[in-house]
Amino acid sequence: PSRPRAQSPKALTLKIEELMTRNVRTCSPDDTLEQAVRIMWEFDVGSVVVTDAESTPIGMITDRDVAIAAYTQGVALRDARVQSAMATQVVSCSTSSALDEVEEKMRTAQVRRVPVVDLAGKLVGVVAIADIARRVQTGTFGLTGVPGLAKTLIGITAARGREAAAAE
Repeated sequence: PSRPRAQSPKALTLKIEELMTRNVRTCSPDDTLEQAVRIMWEFDVGSVVVTDAESTPIGMITDRDVAIAAYTQGVALRDARVQSAMATQVVSCSTSSALDEVEEKMRTAQVRRVPVVDLAGKLVGVVAIADIARRVQTGTFGLTGVPGLAKTLIGITAARGREAAAAE
């Protein structure tokens, strides 16, 4: 059986600023769900970072959050606010965070995307599991056979709560 390749020295020192997406579209908690969905549609993303007036991340909203809110609230998307559906537990990292540190945060919180903040806590980008996967696929930055990626995907998608009980 083949063994996974060890991470290259470059992968061990890779900083998130080399992987993250910049110029991230955001919304406010007072925006409508319709506005959040419009951002997702126009920019082909599955989530939007919710920020306060100072550009500090205070939540995340996904397309799934919107769908569940629309169903459970029974109102039109234009009549519901982002704050009614957003996740308020925000896991973030800094531009100088190491890849393995961010992967551990993703596994622990079971999230696919992490807002990247500067020293003042202001949003400067987002790093997604897809960003890491693309680098592995292309071999960019020497990230071939990164064992952490598979471990992170398993950790993020592991059943939890009611889902775990239903899976047994």
